[in-house]
Amino acid sequence: MKIILLKDVKKQGKKGDILNVKDGYGTFLINKGEAVLATQNSVNRLDRENEEKKQQELALIKKCEEIKKKLEKLTISFKVKTGAQDRVFGSVSPKQIVEELKGKGYEIDKKQIKIDGTISSLGFHNIDIELHKKVVAKLKIELKK
Repeated sequence: MKIILLKDVKKQGKKGDILNVKDGYGTFLINKGEAVLATQNSVNRLDRENEEKKQQELALIKKCEEIKKKLEKLTISFKVKTGAQDRVFGSVSPKQIVEELKGKGYEIDKKQIKIDGTISSLGFHNIDIELHKKVVAKLKIELKK
């Protein structure tokens, strides 16, 4: 029996997979609402849904690429307190970066900001902002006295 999974099924497959299973197990999955019979109509519907998801993903990536171009032109400056020998008190956190970006009109979550180490010295620092799995923007941050 050929079925199409409507949900992820442990040790069988993911949503949208077409599987060949024994009749009894296929009937069990269909009755449970986790699969449908793989008829020509349901296969065509699955293909249309996959194509729509692909188009939405491409549109999202394109939008993220545009944001990336804008972010990479941007430099964010922070004024920090320094002590002897220009040592910075504390460091700049992702939360502070998000607040500064919100002020400039960007909606970015602090989980998207990837910082190697800490930003705790004067000068310029580059950080990564993961807008999408396939789109990572480089943002310049400057710490001033």
